[in-house]
Amino acid sequence: MPRAAVAMSGGVDSSVAALLLADAGLEPVGFSMRLWDQRRNPAACDLGPDGRAGGAAAPPARCCSPDDLYDAREVAARIGIPYYVVDFQKEFEHAVVAPFVEEYRRGRTPSPCVHCNSRLKFDLLARLGAQVGADAVATGHYARIVRDAASGRRLLVEARDKAKDQSYFLFELTQGQLARAMFPLGELTKAEVRRIARERGVPSAEKAESQEICFVPDGDYAAFVERYAAEDADGGRGAAPPPRGEIVDVAGRVLGTHAGIHRFTVGQRRGIGVAHSEPLYVLEIRPWDNTVVVGGRALLGRGGCRVERPNWIAVPELRAPMRVEAKIRSRHAPAPALIEPSPDGGVAVTFDEPQHGVTPGQACVFYRGEVVVGGGWIASADGKPWARY
Repeated sequence: MPRAAVAMSGGVDSSVAALLLADAGLEPVGFSMRLWDQRRNPAACDLGPDGRAGGAAAPPARCCSPDDLYDAREVAARIGIPYYVVDFQKEFEHAVVAPFVEEYRRGRTPSPCVHCNSRLKFDLLARLGAQVGADAVATGHYARIVRDAASGRRLLVEARDKAKDQSYFLFELTQGQLARAMFPLGELTKAEVRRIARERGVPSAEKAESQEICFVPDGDYAAFVERYAAEDADGGRGAAPPPRGEIVDVAGRVLGTHAGIHRFTVGQRRGIGVAHSEPLYVLEIRPWDNTVVVGGRALLGRGGCRVERPNWIAVPELRAPMRVEAKIRSRHAPAPALIEPSPDGGVAVTFDEPQHGVTPGQACVFYRGEVVVGGGWIASADGKPWARY
């Protein structure tokens, strides 16, 4: 039987994905990836009254916790498939965590889940799976893959359940990776997945979903960046604490000070720390002088952005201007736009209507209907609407 390596997190989605592959006559091999030592997140080490991770004052650890590994192992045993726990902690820190911290220190807002998919699940895990004869990698992502008969290319397509679609986080996958990828949940809704899990006695059928980055379960990214910098300093790698700076308005007037640009993201309203007669939003973060520029919501709009390091899926490359719908965040409504190739290999994006919260460091993914054309990383937002005021 064809063999597939299944990334099993202990959640309901990856559990049902493994179950469906077995039902389809494939031979799944379960792998849980240990990516992060939760003891490096102090709050996540608290234990609740039942002895499980996540006490009353702490959110549950959502990456590599003993509870998750136990759940994944139990599911594999019920299905009757081989199961292994693999340690990718060093690789994960190098490919995902360290760039995440560095991006925040540069005043950018990263999207680590994209790197985890392209560099860990569909790269390292694929290579490991090949060692046990698996020629495919399956995950619990909500997305679909279809073969384009005209071009022969494999296309990444939105899931049938648009509320759960995760194609945005998969835009970095290459044609080679897509050729080996399987998404068994792509045609299902979340409700259908939970129903299958209940009917088949999957232990994680009612398990809650994580809404935060897995290695920062409490959602406090700033504290995580500061802890990581302190670890670097203790380890002799010379990382300095994030420097303080000024908060200014669009005219350059100083409104206050801040404890580091890593505490801010473009479009942010809460936690700015400046009293004002109207709500203030972060308009721009200037890493060269550690300055945060704030202003009213009307000044947030941007007419376009410059995208770097693009990856193309539906086409070999972008050779001419193309009409697309661009998503600048995973839950952002696709915005009609024109994309054009830049001489430096990047992409110039011009929105039909100004978009709020165009954030350097985030992914900008291009769609045509349900099909992912490609995507890249926002390097800068074009234009400063407040210049006319």
